[in-house]
Amino acid sequence: MLVSAAWIVPAAFAALDRYAQVRLNGSGPIGARDLLFQAGDWFLYAFLTPFVFVVSRRWPLARPHLARNACIHLLVSLLFCVAWATAGKVFQFALGYAFTPVEFHRLMALPRDEFWSRLVRDWLSWVFTTFPFGVAVYLCMVGIEHATRYFFEARDRQVQLARVSEQLTSAKLAALQARLNPHFLFNSLNTINVLVRDGDRHAATTVIEHLSEVLRTTLSRSRESEVSLDDELALVHEYLSVEQARFSDRLRVEFDVDPGLLSAAVPSFSVQHLVENAVRHGIARRTDAGWIRVRARRDHQMVEITVEDDGPGIGDAPTIPPGHGLASTRERLHTMYGERASVELAPRADGGAVGRLRIPYREVLLEPRPDAEA
Repeated sequence: MLVSAAWIVPAAFAALDRYAQVRLNGSGPIGARDLLFQAGDWFLYAFLTPFVFVVSRRWPLARPHLARNACIHLLVSLLFCVAWATAGKVFQFALGYAFTPVEFHRLMALPRDEFWSRLVRDWLSWVFTTFPFGVAVYLCMVGIEHATRYFFEARDRQVQLARVSEQLTSAKLAALQARLNPHFLFNSLNTINVLVRDGDRHAATTVIEHLSEVLRTTLSRSRESEVSLDDELALVHEYLSVEQARFSDRLRVEFDVDPGLLSAAVPSFSVQHLVENAVRHGIARRTDAGWIRVRARRDHQMVEITVEDDGPGIGDAPTIPPGHGLASTRERLHTMYGERASVELAPRADGGAVGRLRIPYREVLLEPRPDAEA
């Protein structure tokens, strides 16, 4: 609407130009019909502008279809010139009927063949006159639509990045709190105490190293909204190593991950939250042995990561309460990917639960690990 209203300016200048030219050339007084046509012809494009914006959004001048869309816009620009010229002639015809009825009726009194011949020639002449300038005006409108859209997209992206940064900080603090909550510390320290008391100092040292690595990774992911799947699985391995020492031979872990997906970008802590949920609400509630299976596969342009457990299950209508780690993950997914991503919990057919994360596929650069270099 604002861009359409902006046509008031060239319409006013067109009328002023016509008035100045008549006065400078001494052509005599200028009539209202002439001034209205000069200004009104520009106002006609104000009504066509919304359609130009629709076409511009439908076929943006951007890769990967830049050449195809450029040809489409060239063709549409010619069609809009025809529409502009046709509307201009209809407007001129209406002004003739309103301001010069004698000339109008004289024209209408011509024989039908001569009337239509003059009308078509006049229309074609105006169409070809409109082409050079009309195409330029159309392309300017496409440029304005692109610039306006990119401005708002950049502004929205900044807002989203700010929200993601804030949510990542909250997620990091929540993950740190989960690592440092009294139950977790009690269980971990109790496991270490038992190992030391049994004289298994090597195992106790190993648990301490894994626990330290979990805390170090949690603290070091400063403001990163995404990490590689390889980095996320490394955190999961460290976390599960601590939990396996706690549950002894009760916990079995399986990984089924396509090596080609290790460079896929995933939201930081997202897979770890799914695994933690499986341990706390699945394995911890069992008295016998249990297992957790982590899978990752590519489904066209999506990455699907599932975490299954054989715990007591979550019922037929699972809900993610506010403040839960998965609720935070779901909110971050919506901010980062919109409706293209999802995280959900569901009961398994054979008992237990499955957490499923789906995100758009995108690769990040894998950094070499220090232990790999050693």
